[in-house]
Amino acid sequence: MEFKNSEGYPDPTCYEALKNIKAEEQRSLRAFRPIVYICSPYSGDIEKNVNAARHYSRFAVDQGYIPLAPHLLFPQFLNDNDESERALGLFFGNALMSKCAEVWVFGDRISAGMETEIRRARWKGYRLRHFTEDCQEV
Repeated sequence: MEFKNSEGYPDPTCYEALKNIKAEEQRSLRAFRPIVYICSPYSGDIEKNVNAARHYSRFAVDQGYIPLAPHLLFPQFLNDNDESERALGLFFGNALMSKCAEVWVFGDRISAGMETEIRRARWKGYRLRHFTEDCQEV
């Protein structure tokens, strides 16, 4: 925000109005933030996919949402290579998905886990939004 107008003269009225709008935006962001389910690949290049999921989660925060990325949490204590523990993680994720306002799907590649999550979201009628790896909505 500039205190001066485009011609270089002080413009305190405009400055105060813009400052108040910015403050109101910040208050409204703190007042309510919907929870969104982050759906992105985990398997394959795990390090790259975890970093991408962190990036997508940060993007959600910057957009005014609370991100929920179960694939960043559950592999901390569940073994993704053990089929029964992987199924348990997907089950936990489905339970958490029901608490979310939307499901955000990131990237071109749909992994098997993502396919399961997307199928469930459609079956339950949850709102799906699709984004590129660069966080552009498609």
